[in-house]
Amino acid sequence: MQVNAVIRAAALAAVLVLAGCSGAPKVSRIGTDTVTDVSGRWNDTDSRLVSEEMIADMLSRPWIEEHRLNYGGRPAVIVGRIRNVSHEHINTETFVKDIERALINSGRADFVASRDERDVVREERADQDVHASESTRSAMGQERGADYMLSGSINSIVDAAGRRAVVYYQVDLELISMKDNRKVWIGQKKIKKDIEAGAIRP
Repeated sequence: MQVNAVIRAAALAAVLVLAGCSGAPKVSRIGTDTVTDVSGRWNDTDSRLVSEEMIADMLSRPWIEEHRLNYGGRPAVIVGRIRNVSHEHINTETFVKDIERALINSGRADFVASRDERDVVREERADQDVHASESTRSAMGQERGADYMLSGSINSIVDAAGRRAVVYYQVDLELISMKDNRKVWIGQKKIKKDIEAGAIRP
């Protein structure tokens, strides 16, 4: 019995030692607004900074004042297609959400829900027609139409040799009038990263 207990204790000690040497990652929490560049790829910092800077530029241009003078009130904007034509996988949905947040938080423009979001809201509105009281029901046909659509692309160029690479990103956005297809604003943001001691791959 004592031999078995010793064997079990030795086995448990061995497991604990192996677990301690398994190279488990050390995790530290950092602020979500901390600038980080671990791999040199497009990351959350790029997405946030680019969206904030481009929206700030867009809202500082003459089109928004012209809209206010011609139509009154704040313009309503919807984000169309943001294409990723870069060398790497980029979650454009995250970028779109950063654009939405920057635009709404500016207080200078309204933001219209996307097609998928509108479908969900319309289903709920249809359900209210049947189940909600008349005083609390949201009527059909009262949606806010978009005045402008924002669309664009994310491009990249990679220049690599040996263990060094220079990655160039270019984000182009266009704001188009829904009424007459005029391009009322074109914005561009460039990012250049010099990456050493590591090869970058598509």
